[in-house]
Amino acid sequence: MKIKHPIIIGIDTHKATHVAVAIDTQGTRLAALSIPANSKGYLELERWSCGLGHVQAFGIEGTGSYSAGLSRCLLAQGHHFVEVTRPNRQLRYTQGKTDSLDAEGAARSVLPGQANSRPKTQTGSSEMIRHLKIVRDTAVKLRSQAMVTLKTLIINAPADLREVLDQIKGKIGLIRHIAAFRPGDILNTLASAKAAMRALARRWLLLHEEILGHDKELERLVIKRAPDLMQSHGIATMTVAEMLILVGDDPARIRPEAAFAKHCGVCPIPASSGKTHRFRLNRGGNRQANAALYRVVIVRMRSHEPTLAYVKKTHERW
Repeated sequence: MKIKHPIIIGIDTHKATHVAVAIDTQGTRLAALSIPANSKGYLELERWSCGLGHVQAFGIEGTGSYSAGLSRCLLAQGHHFVEVTRPNRQLRYTQGKTDSLDAEGAARSVLPGQANSRPKTQTGSSEMIRHLKIVRDTAVKLRSQAMVTLKTLIINAPADLREVLDQIKGKIGLIRHIAAFRPGDILNTLASAKAAMRALARRWLLLHEEILGHDKELERLVIKRAPDLMQSHGIATMTVAEMLILVGDDPARIRPEAAFAKHCGVCPIPASSGKTHRFRLNRGGNRQANAALYRVVIVRMRSHEPTLAYVKKTHERW
């Protein structure tokens, strides 16, 4: 029986093709392969890798983008893979850049343990929440743009029309009133203004209904996944959704609190030199999760007794 030696596979991913390079545990390059970025190519890569030896790990860059399909395929086959960061720019400058070199660099970063982050599985409820959150955020942005444009048209509308609209109280009432306009044939500026306003108002109403539908589905998924967190003070559906998107479907992926703080960009960053010892604010991490934590803190600083007591104690200390 032929003994299979341990190997590591590095993969450089692109939209149409993926390039893989195999190295042994001593760092010796063994072979390379280019495959199409589809199911047939993924299976070909898996068979090729297993034929070279015992695969200890796959090092893949961009498991959340071009390599998402490959990552799901390897996970379904029971393989271990890690997220690889972007290639070192200094090495790129001295050694050059090709897809094969990038794949080899991905494999070599796994070898000494430099790349050891566990990627998200992208197959559970967190991925479902991420999908809905993306389309909801897009709809919210478009709705805001429609409202800004509508307000501009109202300000610049003919005086008679503007005076009528100024008398209507409430945003929803105003939009529904405008959506019911009947401008008729566009023969003057009054008719054109009404037609443009009606189009924007109807667009706003459609987007509003879409957002409400996404909110309902997101709330259902979030309550099912993290019911206890939803009961916490100052935490709403979208806040929990951002946290679940960050963590993924495997809670053990981010173990200590310090790792979670680093992912959210709320841990202090050392900025010391010589006899000077200091820290600076973290500008990295997941900015959406960072904003969600900020909203929680702001709410709790207003109405959460333990938080108010902590803030008071901190101020007294300084």
